[in-house]
Amino acid sequence: MQKKHFLETFRLSVFEHHTVLTSWPSVQESSTETMFSLHIPIVAVLVNLALCQYDYDYQPFSMHGPSGPNCNQECDCPINFPSAMYCDNRKLKFVPIVPTGIKYLYLQHNMIEEIKAGVFDNVTDTLRWLILDNNQITNAKIEKGTIDKLTALEKLFFSNNNITEPVIPPSKALEELKMMHNKLSKFPSGLLSDKENLTSVSLQENELTSEGIGDAFKGLKKLLSLDVSHNKLKKLPVGLPSSLEILYADYNDIDKVGAGYLKKLPSLRYLRISHNKLQDSGIPSGAFNVTSLLELDLSFNKLQSIPEVNEQLEQLYLQANEINKFDLASFCKFTGPLNYSRLKHLRLDANNVTHGNMPPDSANCLRQASDIMFE
Repeated sequence: MQKKHFLETFRLSVFEHHTVLTSWPSVQESSTETMFSLHIPIVAVLVNLALCQYDYDYQPFSMHGPSGPNCNQECDCPINFPSAMYCDNRKLKFVPIVPTGIKYLYLQHNMIEEIKAGVFDNVTDTLRWLILDNNQITNAKIEKGTIDKLTALEKLFFSNNNITEPVIPPSKALEELKMMHNKLSKFPSGLLSDKENLTSVSLQENELTSEGIGDAFKGLKKLLSLDVSHNKLKKLPVGLPSSLEILYADYNDIDKVGAGYLKKLPSLRYLRISHNKLQDSGIPSGAFNVTSLLELDLSFNKLQSIPEVNEQLEQLYLQANEINKFDLASFCKFTGPLNYSRLKHLRLDANNVTHGNMPPDSANCLRQASDIMFE
């Protein structure tokens, strides 16, 4: 990911960047289990590290050097990190046999088409990370006795391949699952039901439908982040756990939000539903008036009025709709010393309203808004 792009998207990707902070195994092989946190010290560290260590491809200088004696000849196993095997960018067409002791396996950016039985036999109960992004793998070429035998896997990255069905390991330790840019049309219920440690699922840029995902995410007690943007959904996913903090559903065909939908997600802080088909009639009164939300993106829809939001909301994006009036009641039911909107940024550009449409008492209600954009 480019540096500029990272800086532009950092405001909505704190969870993902925290994962990066814990991405590299230490020499002492310390546990990779982490607690999600949005405390300022963590964010500060992330900003400092992001420009040099955003991708899992990044290899610190200390990792360069000769490989260990047990490493597969197609790959590198740095002596300083003997539990990691780097086979990325080698034009491989198959997954090499993984030797005993490997916990972190990097196979991204190859030409891999198949995964043959037996390649993981030495690490079935020890392999923690499997990175297979940017290859040419199909479901038909994944033999039995491969991923279906990995009982300790914590991260599975399978983006930019050609799979049409989810590939899920039996591991109950799975924390992060990425299957972006594939050809998934469905995600059957029950595949994730025993993944009690799963915190992040990324399924953007597929062909998923609302009927195809059903209750796929039901029962995930620790899920924090779900990205289903760039699919074919007609409604927001159902059966989501109360632990969810981030939900991205941009670029779908969503035309309504169910009454009380967000009430079932008391921890939700970031919600994106931009580039959909939302109209006023599809948003029940108070649908977005929940205290947990900090950021709401409804841009590039067909709204004609500003939906009611809670006073705790800090970021609201409504650009490129059809809004033709500015109703202060959408932000403040009444205004007083302690009753006012915490909104900091409001985008209304590419609508049918201007600064002149703002009521006289707007400055009192929106006293913390440092950026209100009309054009």
